[in-house]
Amino acid sequence: MHTEVFSELFPLMSTANPQTLEWLLSVAVEHEYPAGRAVLMEDAWGNAVYFVVSGWVKVRRTIGEDSVALAILGRGDFFGEMAILDESPRSTDVIALSTVKLLSISRERFIHILFKDPQLHHRMLQLMVRRLRHANVRLQMRSAPPAVKLAHTLVSLGESYSEESSKGREIFNISFKDLADVTEIGVEETTKIMEKLDEKGWIKIDNANQVVHLVNFRQLMNLAGKV
Repeated sequence: MHTEVFSELFPLMSTANPQTLEWLLSVAVEHEYPAGRAVLMEDAWGNAVYFVVSGWVKVRRTIGEDSVALAILGRGDFFGEMAILDESPRSTDVIALSTVKLLSISRERFIHILFKDPQLHHRMLQLMVRRLRHANVRLQMRSAPPAVKLAHTLVSLGESYSEESSKGREIFNISFKDLADVTEIGVEETTKIMEKLDEKGWIKIDNANQVVHLVNFRQLMNLAGKV
């Protein structure tokens, strides 16, 4: 991967200097996992930060015999930074939803370059603050109607990870259970709302190709209250 592609693909790297990018790529390790494979396990000590080159993963927490999806991440995002910064075991699992390609950079090397490149350090702080803000928005939306909350989830995924297609923005066909978990509504409610949105033509669920087309993104934004 060229440094220009690396910088464009990952917002975290957008302000890093060329020397930083070259060094990170030289020490990065490539990984590929099939759908359903655990990428990181809860209680494992944080020894690397991971960058999603392609595909989709979910961050989940296991409670007894049940698991709850906390977040869905796609191309251009990263994870594992919390465990390496506070030097503690991970509190969540990361599971591949689709075939996923990752780059990992060891904890020692990543922390080393954060101290050497102030711009990268600052950018990482910005993105971590943004995640906190998103978490705050989710808390504020807990009393919103289920359809509004689900539209907000779809819009957020579309804004962060979608690819353009002839049918509009395209995201992975995330299971209704995982969508329900990250939206904090019931699976039955999620199923009914997704089917209704499909009937209205706002989305198009393509099970054969494992994608969801966000056909009428403007209407979804209106429903989510983001316009």
